[in-house]
Amino acid sequence: MKIIVTGSLGHISKPLAEELVQKGHAVTVISSSAERQAEIESLGATAAIGSLEDVRFLTDTFAGANAVYTMVPPNNYFDPNLDLIAYYTRLGHNYATAVKQSGVKRVVNLSTIGGQLEKGSGILLGAHGLQLILDELAPEVAITHMRPTSFYYNLYAYADMIKNAGFIAANYGGDDIVPWVSPKDIAAAVAEELETPLTGIKIRYVASEELSCNDTARVIGEAIGKPDLQWHIITDEEMLNGLKTAGMNPGIAAGLVEMYAGLHSGLLAEDYYKNRPAVMGKVKVADFAQEFAAVYKQK
Repeated sequence: MKIIVTGSLGHISKPLAEELVQKGHAVTVISSSAERQAEIESLGATAAIGSLEDVRFLTDTFAGANAVYTMVPPNNYFDPNLDLIAYYTRLGHNYATAVKQSGVKRVVNLSTIGGQLEKGSGILLGAHGLQLILDELAPEVAITHMRPTSFYYNLYAYADMIKNAGFIAANYGGDDIVPWVSPKDIAAAVAEELETPLTGIKIRYVASEELSCNDTARVIGEAIGKPDLQWHIITDEEMLNGLKTAGMNPGIAAGLVEMYAGLHSGLLAEDYYKNRPAVMGKVKVADFAQEFAAVYKQK
């Protein structure tokens, strides 16, 4: 198959491209950075250097492809001018136009846990809007929306807090059960979907391990030599003030707080538990804790 991978050599896209190449597919990786071209080509893939904001570039790159993996790259939450919802909406329309004009018939889109929610999901509302835009391509285009759960690597955000304060604090935590996921497990699931024929629209959740925040803190703590590491729950207001004090865009900070509140209340995971994956991913919290420890020791 000829498969287009967006997301450059990110946490998901790099292992995805590697797996697809190993399986014999002709893979093109889209990146906005010309500096990535040599590394992309070293994987055995073709590099397409350009911007997701350029619909003509996307359409030309998608032409002749059997399938496309779409994702919205992270943006700068500390940019005071960033409208995150507008960013998702704009790229969603760009993808939809390029898919339609290029004649692609199979899309696997990176969504998120809580992607079905019209409110209460904070910054995840952008992914909900993106899904609605892409769904308009059906039934001519078959679409799988991947809904990964909470990414392990988001825990890196707490590394400085652990080092300086000796604990983790957020407006979720304690005994809250979090379904964690590794980007490697997401990549494996995306590869499977790209190779699987489909008609219509499909939702697929991906998770690696369900664990309470207290137990997550304990596993991380043991890996970094702090076996008594605690994960405290603070109020929404305290969380919001902390993010704004750190310089985060106030609107995005409020969206993050609402998202975490949804994790604490169980709102985000309601649909996940109704449609949880039959098989969990291979990378467990204990595996990630070793990666976390290596990064933590360099701080």
